[in-house]
Amino acid sequence: MLAGLGAYVPPRVVSNLELCDRLDTSDEWIRSRIGVSSRRIAEGEATVDLAVRAGQRALAAADRRDIGAVILATTSADRLCPAGAPEVASRLGLGSVAAFDIAAGCSGFVYGLAVASSLVTSGAFGSVLLIASEAFTALVDPSDRLTAVIFGDGAGAVVLTAGHAGQPGALGPFDLGSDGTNADLVHIPGGGTRAKKKAQAPTTDSAPFLRMNGPQVFELAVTNMSRSVRRVLAQANCSAADLDAVIAHQANQRILDAVADGLGLGAHQMLSNLTHVGNTAAASVPLLMAQAAASGALCAGQRVVLASFGAGLTWASTVLTWPKVHSVVE
Repeated sequence: MLAGLGAYVPPRVVSNLELCDRLDTSDEWIRSRIGVSSRRIAEGEATVDLAVRAGQRALAAADRRDIGAVILATTSADRLCPAGAPEVASRLGLGSVAAFDIAAGCSGFVYGLAVASSLVTSGAFGSVLLIASEAFTALVDPSDRLTAVIFGDGAGAVVLTAGHAGQPGALGPFDLGSDGTNADLVHIPGGGTRAKKKAQAPTTDSAPFLRMNGPQVFELAVTNMSRSVRRVLAQANCSAADLDAVIAHQANQRILDAVADGLGLGAHQMLSNLTHVGNTAAASVPLLMAQAAASGALCAGQRVVLASFGAGLTWASTVLTWPKVHSVVE
């Protein structure tokens, strides 16, 4: 069950106007097409650094240190090898606990919730610290007006502990899925073994920057995220009308609006922090969870769905009744 939340965003705020100074775009275009007015950019901090800060806050919120495993969900790993989670665990002073990374694109956090919940309910561990952390702006071409305006950096974390099915804070059912036939719609071509094994001179096709087919991703994000939410609601024997809040991956405000319309949700049900933090990739769902809980936008007893969609392609959803839980975001 959900026992504590934490979040961290870097202090550096980058406004649309600052980006417009160097890109062929406008504040009005970014707001109307993406829904972002500013974002946080990590300076002198990498993904593990952000993860440690969010993890510290989640542990403080849960008021416990007896963590059995640390899971880090990220699409912007500090290094190809090793995984970042062991370093996070060490820097948090958690000793030689189990620690590993999950790479499932922007769906990584909800995938991580499924894995962490299984580890706890199986009895393998009494508690798990799950962190989604992204210094994703390091992987965005600063000269690409279509992607440079979308993303921001940040991290969110949760502590999961043992509980009973049906009690507030218990997670599940889950709906997880993927479509590898569309892997190239959102990808970073350079940096991995595929690019290094090519017997040709480096080209833009092997650049270590994000490449994205926006229109196709938009359509598939709306379709698959909506379908995943419907499936998980059916498993939970409830409907969209029963929901108090939906926390979906903060990719694009038009995607959020389209998902809400397709599910018949009111504007008050679809929570968002996109305007001020941008798309923080895998960190977007836990970051919004922590911020909404801290602000009072999420209250004990509310029925909440978490939904995500990302590179892979992947999608994931789960449902829970919100517990009385602390959140540390400052």
